[in-house]
Amino acid sequence: MSARNLILVLGDQLSLNNPALSDADPACDHILLAEVTEEATYVRHNRHKLVLLFSAMRHFASRLKRKGFEVHYFQLGDDVSTLKSACKTVLDGHDFERVLVCQPGEYRLAHEFRQWPEALGVEVEVLADTRFLASLEAFDAWADGRKQLRMEYFYRDMRRQYDILMDGDKPCGDRWNYDNENRVGWRQQEDIPPRVNVEPDAVTAAVIEEVSAAFPDNPGDLSQFRLAVTQTGAERQFDWFCEHALSRFGTYQDALVEESPWVFHSLISMYLNCGLLDPLEVCRRVEQHWRNGDCELSAAEGFIRQVLGWREYIRGIYWRFMPDYADENFFGAERPLPDWFWSGETEMRCVSQAVRQSLDLGYAHHIQRLMVIGNFSLLTGLDVQSVCDWYLAVYIDAYEWVELPNTLGMALYADGGSMASKPYAASGKYIQKQGDHCKQCRFKPSKMTGEDACPFNSLYWRFIDRQSDKLENNPRMGLIMANWKKRNPDDKTAILKWADHCLDRHA
Repeated sequence: MSARNLILVLGDQLSLNNPALSDADPACDHILLAEVTEEATYVRHNRHKLVLLFSAMRHFASRLKRKGFEVHYFQLGDDVSTLKSACKTVLDGHDFERVLVCQPGEYRLAHEFRQWPEALGVEVEVLADTRFLASLEAFDAWADGRKQLRMEYFYRDMRRQYDILMDGDKPCGDRWNYDNENRVGWRQQEDIPPRVNVEPDAVTAAVIEEVSAAFPDNPGDLSQFRLAVTQTGAERQFDWFCEHALSRFGTYQDALVEESPWVFHSLISMYLNCGLLDPLEVCRRVEQHWRNGDCELSAAEGFIRQVLGWREYIRGIYWRFMPDYADENFFGAERPLPDWFWSGETEMRCVSQAVRQSLDLGYAHHIQRLMVIGNFSLLTGLDVQSVCDWYLAVYIDAYEWVELPNTLGMALYADGGSMASKPYAASGKYIQKQGDHCKQCRFKPSKMTGEDACPFNSLYWRFIDRQSDKLENNPRMGLIMANWKKRNPDDKTAILKWADHCLDRHA
């Protein structure tokens, strides 16, 4: 048998817009999808993510078959351990001219693909991922010559390029950014709409059983699996968000909420990142909702900034600085990860809620990731690689291109400011301002030392003290550094002593 191309479709590329599929011909091209052990185990993946991807891959394979393609599919139990071995198995039975694959989202795979032509004995062509809105070449052209690569200016250029929320050559409302309107804390002032459950179909139910059996010790409470696994299902989830939550999303996107893990968030990042939703389409849909009067401009802009701005910017940062970026450790953070990162069993209510939710559901919104878990990790000097591996493992939407810059760069400031203009460090007062966790916590954000003092407070000032030589020239840290230097020496000694106690107890 002869065929032209063997097209490898990765689990995060489940879109007909995948460039490897754009010119595919059912008459002479075959398609390969594979649930392989290596990809399922290189970190301790959340079981929600494994079920989402395996079920979505199986549904996508069925869709391709209905279009007339010959699809080679390896399930997890088929004992195919690597993507390379899956390709070799198919290649051995056919006379393909080449293997086609879209550029992967992780550097390790991109590096591996470069070795495949020799190993497989056939041409391997890796195609640029055109599903993103900024090509890597375009991002590099924007970044070249700039002293600081700040997302805000990249985002403005993307708005202009795609004519989104623009009034001619000016931003709608005469402002580019409405972030100040999107920081309201939570005080039970709104009714949170209940989410519509997605009932698992027969394919998903089978995957849930398989994943439960194969990964009994991985995080993820699969009794709460509620994710869509097809493009149509993902679009329905996005429709629900636009109708029921978009109008309040902007206001409360930074809120920490005791009674709801979802609040008014869109819950579509996992669908964008595996190919079930198109980023430009969701941005245009949200813009149209604003133009129809369904939401405030601040809500539409806040959503679009995350997708058109932040998501594209993060990807550009990752590929521009890899592979050295993964080894950055500006503060020399090396403290081992506490065991409770895998259980959530800590007395700090905000941290416990965020960690348990992350483990059980594979989801936490950006403030929980950045200003609760990330903030704690920064203040206590947890090992950068261990923290990054944890984030990559527990979140449904995590792939290294998006996880690493967000964690290493944004949350931990381990890149020394390549992304952020200052460390995102905060005391317990910030967490109290943003939500209602503190009411349920035995620690008081108003106290600095003592058994009932919020650990974030003393740990914050310990971080400022220990890293003063690296922070004193940062213009955004000047006032904070000055306030610490002016403190009474006895107060400083007491704070630092208590912070060391907190480290021993909580980290």
